[in-house]
Amino acid sequence: MSDMLLQVEGLTRYFDVSKPWLNRVLEREEKQFLTATADVSFEIRRGETFALVGESGSGKSTIAKMIVGLLEPSAGKILFDGQEMNFASGAAMRALRRRFQMIFQDPFASLNPRWRVGEIIAEPIRTFGLAKGAAVSKEVGRLLDLVGLSAADAAKFPHEFSGGQRQRIAIARALSSRPEFIVCDEPTSALDVSVQAQILNLMRDLQDEFNLTYLLISHDLSVVRHMSNRIGVLYLGRLVEVSEGKRLFTDPQHPYSRMLLDAVPDLALSGRRRKKVEGEIPNPINPPSGCSFHPRCPLAFDRCKAEVPQPVETPGGRAACFAVAEGKV
Repeated sequence: MSDMLLQVEGLTRYFDVSKPWLNRVLEREEKQFLTATADVSFEIRRGETFALVGESGSGKSTIAKMIVGLLEPSAGKILFDGQEMNFASGAAMRALRRRFQMIFQDPFASLNPRWRVGEIIAEPIRTFGLAKGAAVSKEVGRLLDLVGLSAADAAKFPHEFSGGQRQRIAIARALSSRPEFIVCDEPTSALDVSVQAQILNLMRDLQDEFNLTYLLISHDLSVVRHMSNRIGVLYLGRLVEVSEGKRLFTDPQHPYSRMLLDAVPDLALSGRRRKKVEGEIPNPINPPSGCSFHPRCPLAFDRCKAEVPQPVETPGGRAACFAVAEGKV
């Protein structure tokens, strides 16, 4: 059995954002495409938590949706346990689909408001033929108990629960197909701060108990630091750095990673010096030439404007940066 559960190679996704055909003819305009992700490659080992971080619009959620099959890649491939995921093949995908699930950002939007909680959790159990008859209800009760709710809650509707309780229901539903891999797309960002820690601790406990593998999508670096074994940093759809979790926070290599960490408030009032975050993320429809980060980078030089940097090995990971490759960091 390979140590790698998920491998992403050259993952690219374009979206057609062109004006309607007649408008383009009258205004003599070409089609326009938004590059959501470009040539993204990474791997996730069994039992670990791999996090993707970056500003809004960096492509984090697009990658998550492609991995679980909600979006089809424009280019590149995804391998799950060594098998390429072919989204056009229903039979092959059905065999794989039970093994991975997704926890969405907004638990209320991801739960059917017309269904009782028991029906929501039971659907994957019945779909994949994991139990029948009275055994389904018993399994639903077990899952609700596992996430800190009670079997009696199966008779209620989602609107009868708080946000944190709804996310527990979403986690129970994700576990109902007995998956090996779960994509967590901002699983705590819609929750109160006091509830976030409870949900994160629950996720870690479940990971230890069932040997789960997580892909964590988040913009909250405190959550990422608490949960992750390794971290990938995205900027404008490109993976600019991959690092061991703790090392990224103590020794970031890419200038963009340093910018993200400098933006974190110094709640301990340690007096550490921070650099101001300059500029805004460029328009993905018309990205800068060369390294897309060069207009905001304090270390940029002529080569950065002309060429797209390729990843180079760094202590604890890799970074796509000419300044890192030439030892200027």
